[in-house]
Amino acid sequence: MKISNETKVGILTISALTVLILGFNFLKGRDIFKKSKKIYAVFNDLGSLSKSNEVKINGYVIGSVYALEAKDKDMTGIVATINLNEEVNIPRDSKALISSPLVGASYIVIERGKENIFLKPGDTLTTRVDVGILDDVKAQLTPTLTKVRSTLDSLSTIFGSINGVLNSDARNNIQQTMANLNRASSSLNGLLDNQTGPLAKTLNNAQDITEELKKNTDNINSTISNAKVASEKLAALELKPTIDSLNAMISQLKTTAARISGKEGTLGALINDKALYNKLYDAILGVEILVDDLRTNPKRYVNLSIFGRKDKSGPITSPAKKDTIPGGGN
Repeated sequence: MKISNETKVGILTISALTVLILGFNFLKGRDIFKKSKKIYAVFNDLGSLSKSNEVKINGYVIGSVYALEAKDKDMTGIVATINLNEEVNIPRDSKALISSPLVGASYIVIERGKENIFLKPGDTLTTRVDVGILDDVKAQLTPTLTKVRSTLDSLSTIFGSINGVLNSDARNNIQQTMANLNRASSSLNGLLDNQTGPLAKTLNNAQDITEELKKNTDNINSTISNAKVASEKLAALELKPTIDSLNAMISQLKTTAARISGKEGTLGALINDKALYNKLYDAILGVEILVDDLRTNPKRYVNLSIFGRKDKSGPITSPAKKDTIPGGGN
């Protein structure tokens, strides 16, 4: 029987489609020649989980993710259909979680429970959130990254403000200030130089002076001893008799002054008695007038006139005016 070309093309097409379907299901983790059962798990967040990803218990692959569908229009959860390729007993209190390793695709991990009642095809697993390494690192780094970002923003603002404030004149002033600081530092280094610095010279001079004082210690001690002896001699002087003599003299002067000011003595009576003073003054004045009259008119008192002529002038009543001391030659 001769097979036509159309039949050959049809058979080849069917074979190709069969291989394509088998290959597609193999890649999806499905084995159409092996009976399997399906269970379900509802997750709030799938992360990087996708269809055909593995499902493991204790690290052993027991199936794959068959389908992922929204639980409802409000997206309150995502239903993952798990296709079990292995005949395993899964306790009803087991929990499913999504594990996201550092390297490789995400997968579903089923943590076995302790009940003796097992899941049946069509049952739904309880789920929990897995805090993996990446999530833990992210949780710890997020606050730090937030602070770093805030710090960078602050630094950006500060540098912007500095650029606005530091115009060309300000920058020149800062450069000049730095240059002055460099010069001051150089001057300070020169001042503190161990060999030629002024401070070193001053310390050397002070050391020389100290050494000279050390050499003249005996002379200094001798001078101090002489001063001590002189002080002791001065302290030993008998000053009390001298002071007593002065006090006695002061007492005598007080007594004399009291007698002069009193009326008992002659001098005191003369000073204090006004009438006596006036009489004494009149007596002295009379004597002066008499002397002046005798000097001016000697003929009145000695009558030796050769010619018999008398002096008819009267006596003076007040002292004569004197240009020189009486008794002086004219």
